[in-house]
Amino acid sequence: MNRVELEIRRHLAVLRLNRPEKRNAIDPPMLETLDAHLATIESTRDLRAVILTGTGDKAFCAGADIKAWAALDALGMWKQWIPRGQRILQRLASLRPPVIAILNGYAFGGGLELALACDFRIAANHASFAMPEVKIGTVPGWGGTARLSKIVGLARSKVMVLTGNPVDAQTALNWGLVTEMHPAGQLYDAGEKLASTIAGNAPVAVQIAKQMLDEDCAPLESIAGSLSAYTNDGQEGVNSFLERRKPEYKGD
Repeated sequence: MNRVELEIRRHLAVLRLNRPEKRNAIDPPMLETLDAHLATIESTRDLRAVILTGTGDKAFCAGADIKAWAALDALGMWKQWIPRGQRILQRLASLRPPVIAILNGYAFGGGLELALACDFRIAANHASFAMPEVKIGTVPGWGGTARLSKIVGLARSKVMVLTGNPVDAQTALNWGLVTEMHPAGQLYDAGEKLASTIAGNAPVAVQIAKQMLDEDCAPLESIAGSLSAYTNDGQEGVNSFLERRKPEYKGD
């Protein structure tokens, strides 16, 4: 059984963690499969949105599989497990199409770090979130501290990282850790609705805007605005507005 599945449907790619018997905990083969799928997404033309979710209704991802890394010595952690995870999560964060995490259950440790590497996080109302590494004598290692503090602020990041205690979905929504919260039965539909909305916009403009937001490129807005306005999609957007019709964007 493939522990990370990839499905491509026209403009949408769906990544699914598929290890429900271990609450989708991440082991080295899953990391490598995820990396390969990200390479496929990068090379697939005209993808406009990506969904990342997990199998089951209890956990999006329980984090890194402790049994997988506990056998490593300090040198192995430094050379293999941590840098590999950092590189792959950064690859996820750097995808050109926006990535929507559909959090169908709790996201702890590396699972939360995985969700933080996405652009949007839509949570089930029974989900919870934690950085529990200090409870087992370690710290987040896959970029979680930097991404968490950027999203929820330093003080709230310290609450989560230094206590290791979970926060519920409503608190996560109030803090901005997740962008939407829905009952479990409505969760996937909400994610697909957001993906469809994004896919309906001019893809070049969306991808440039994502990169600018991620890199804090405000001084380059004038250049980016001029560039995107004179793409074929930019001209189509103006023409469709003037002609009062729905635009037909082609990604060029």
